[in-house]
Amino acid sequence: MAKKRPQTKGPQSTAGKPQLTDGEIPVVGAREPCPCGSGRRYKACHGRAAAHAVTELVQRPFEGLPGECDWVALRELVPAATVPLSLKGGLPEGVPSVTLATVLPMAWPALRREDGSVLLGLQNDTSSGDLGRDLADTLERALATEPGNPVSPRRVPAEGPRLQDLLDPEGVFEPVVHTGFEFWIPDTENAANASPEVAASLERANAAAIPTVKLTGVDAAYWCETPEKNHLRWVMPHAEEKLLDALARLHAAGETSIGEGTRLVGSFRAHGLMVPVWDLPTGVTAADVEKPAAEFAERLANALATNAPLTPEERRARGGLTNRQVTLS
Repeated sequence: MAKKRPQTKGPQSTAGKPQLTDGEIPVVGAREPCPCGSGRRYKACHGRAAAHAVTELVQRPFEGLPGECDWVALRELVPAATVPLSLKGGLPEGVPSVTLATVLPMAWPALRREDGSVLLGLQNDTSSGDLGRDLADTLERALATEPGNPVSPRRVPAEGPRLQDLLDPEGVFEPVVHTGFEFWIPDTENAANASPEVAASLERANAAAIPTVKLTGVDAAYWCETPEKNHLRWVMPHAEEKLLDALARLHAAGETSIGEGTRLVGSFRAHGLMVPVWDLPTGVTAADVEKPAAEFAERLANALATNAPLTPEERRARGGLTNRQVTLS
């Protein structure tokens, strides 16, 4: 929803006018007076930094973080999941834990619980082209928020730390996939005692969640169940051109199956990484594809190690795979 523009009456004066911090300044028309009270037009004042932040797109915002592929999966593919996060230098005093969550109630960017713990939402709209900076800004504000309060969205300043600056590069990243969003409610509380807004948001979120399971034998592969058919969506860390060549070699050789009746149907492109997608027959569970997926991973590793030019059949297979790519972000 667009933010309400301030009413203006004649020339603006900064005298006696309370000054807003960068994070509180709303977006207004380019030729309107800047809400910060400087007396300049927005486009010549805070609008300049906002425009710069929006146009500076970071293709791989999670690059360098432990579990980059799982970060992408949780951002784009997985409905309900949480991951404990480790901060550089340890947790601040009064913050017992920091947990990444796919979604929070009412789409809050973050929440500081009554016990001081922090939940950081991942699947939120962001204000700039650098998701890593947007999330870092939200995390810093959450750590400083009074317990018992959510963190409001804001336009992130063009300069500031990124997640890579705040998270421990040696920390593990082990997602826990949930069947619903009951993790919103602290263990010490009962869902029936949640506020009406949170309870309604919980009901809506649970109703929309697609059953999802993370495979245990390979990295960043997620089985999901839909009414029509099941799918396996597998975020891979390899360079796109190299991965397309390898998949084309396997496809031309008839070796992309992960079990009877399964089919590699295309791929997503998300946050700089490729996500191959397989259709699975209804009734095929995550457990059913564990072994075939591990076997496919071995075939893929061999294909990735091959540097021979593609054959005509492999080039045709590559063209088909490229035509079935969809960019998510």
